[in-house]
Amino acid sequence: MAAIAADLQQAGLWLTESKRVAALTGAGISAESGVPTFRGKDGLWQGFKATDLATPQAFARDPKLVWNFYNWRRELLAPLQPNPAHKALIRLEEKIPQFSLITQNIDDLHRRAGSKNLVELHGNIWMVRCTRCHLVSRNEEVPLPELPACEECGGLLRPHVVWFGEQLDPTILDKAVAAIRSCDIMLVIGTSALVQPAASLAIVAKEQGARVVEINLEPTPYSHKLDLALQGKAGVLLPQLVERLE
Repeated sequence: MAAIAADLQQAGLWLTESKRVAALTGAGISAESGVPTFRGKDGLWQGFKATDLATPQAFARDPKLVWNFYNWRRELLAPLQPNPAHKALIRLEEKIPQFSLITQNIDDLHRRAGSKNLVELHGNIWMVRCTRCHLVSRNEEVPLPELPACEECGGLLRPHVVWFGEQLDPTILDKAVAAIRSCDIMLVIGTSALVQPAASLAIVAKEQGARVVEINLEPTPYSHKLDLALQGKAGVLLPQLVERLE
């Protein structure tokens, strides 16, 4: 505990000295709100792996099955609330002149918490995109029809998220990389550092001279390369870190 307190004190000092801060969040921060990580015991839905359903091929083969999966996820997410880690990032955004929050999560919890300068790398589960006219819109209906149709052209809708095997939107990725390249300090929170290209963003920050602080339940493949790696719940450690700025 003493070591964690010392690391939090050091990270707080770095934040106090910083004008530009970037934060990257992953599934770990949302798991504390009850969002499944789709690893281990959370890895299956009706006998299917999430990685087998969240693909363009699965949607082309059986869009009704994929929409049943996403309707289940929407029903699960609808009542969930941001946790203390989400709220701590709001307080941090209020205190830092230039703050960027980059998330791998599609659950919308950062936006619900009140984050403003938010980059959603993998999209948002509450957004839909028409497969015919490509119109993107927000739809919070729960559940959606088994095969939801576009209000503009009648085409089949799909979740506006990045599936396995798809490329990130280059405009969104460029915005994330720009924030990372210009930051004084980067916080990496609740991410396993296994999914690219998000996993390498911390190294990009290091190469640009930024300090990088990781907060995660367990060490990641990049922990030893970063300035500080704190093990623990984001909902516990992040509020303590922000308190050191207040």
